[in-house]
Amino acid sequence: MPAPLANVPVHLVTGFLGSGKSTLIRRLIEQKPEGERWAVVINEFGRVGIDQAMFAERDDLVVKGLPGGCLCCQLAFVLQASLVNLLHRYRPDRLIIEPSGLGHPAGLLDVLRGEGFDGVLEVRDIIALLDPRRLDDPRSREHETFRDQLSMADGVALTMTDLTTPAQCEAARTWLGEFWPAKRWIAEAPHGELPLFHLLEGREHGKTTAAAPAAHQAARPAVASLVLEDVELREPTPGKPLREEGASLGHATLGWRWHASEVFDLDRLTALLGELPAGLRVKGVLHTADGWKLYNRADGTVSLTDTAWRRDSRLELIGETGSLTAAERLEGKLADCLL
Repeated sequence: MPAPLANVPVHLVTGFLGSGKSTLIRRLIEQKPEGERWAVVINEFGRVGIDQAMFAERDDLVVKGLPGGCLCCQLAFVLQASLVNLLHRYRPDRLIIEPSGLGHPAGLLDVLRGEGFDGVLEVRDIIALLDPRRLDDPRSREHETFRDQLSMADGVALTMTDLTTPAQCEAARTWLGEFWPAKRWIAEAPHGELPLFHLLEGREHGKTTAAAPAAHQAARPAVASLVLEDVELREPTPGKPLREEGASLGHATLGWRWHASEVFDLDRLTALLGELPAGLRVKGVLHTADGWKLYNRADGTVSLTDTAWRRDSRLELIGETGSLTAAERLEGKLADCLL
């Protein structure tokens, strides 16, 4: 019988929508010490589940996607059950958790430090990501969850610095310098490149945590519902995409999944996505005539890269409540982009 797991290091990688969390985690995995098995839990606010498509399958890595709400409130019970299953089945040497961009660390810490994981998990440095350009919008500085993510962080990685000015980076460092307790480190991470020692040399997170905002507390279910672990999403049929919609915490999501055999014209599709309102977060993994592509748009910046994903095509839009395009109208336009 294997020895009981004890003090498995847990690393939270937080950050607001579009800050580059999945990219940074993928870069950290590329530096993973040989011989270690890592587990990554990815929480997406949207219901479709796209970010796990960024991670290639390998024997020393387990990636678990938990879409459809925030781990800190709506999916707290799901997270607890999933972690028990994951730890028992895969016995990872290290666990990385990526909460939704709207997730609040306080509720997540409550789960990880709960009685069920006492002595099993050890929460290390919380790493928060910050795109310095976001501070140009006063609404970001005033957003409670945005501020709390950074306030509770032990270290901050400045992302998208290849797209920012030196003045914006310096302003971000100055703003972060006003937080107390002071950050253990602030590092630039262009293209998500963060030296691995920031992860491996992290200390146990022991500071007093902030309480989750009232909106998150209200979204947490009072009773645990039955969790069926590792049940696959229903497969779409050709010509009949499956649409998913949701709303909470002042934001709404709209997404689709298409059968893997359906192929998009890449030029028509990217042109259509480019016409969507600028403030929307748009991401997708799509089968196109030019191959399988990962589409990512955040804060007006678009990237298009190859992906090993082959299960189905997925597209998701996230925006403030009332900002999303009419679902039926957009679905018709997306159908016109199929070959």
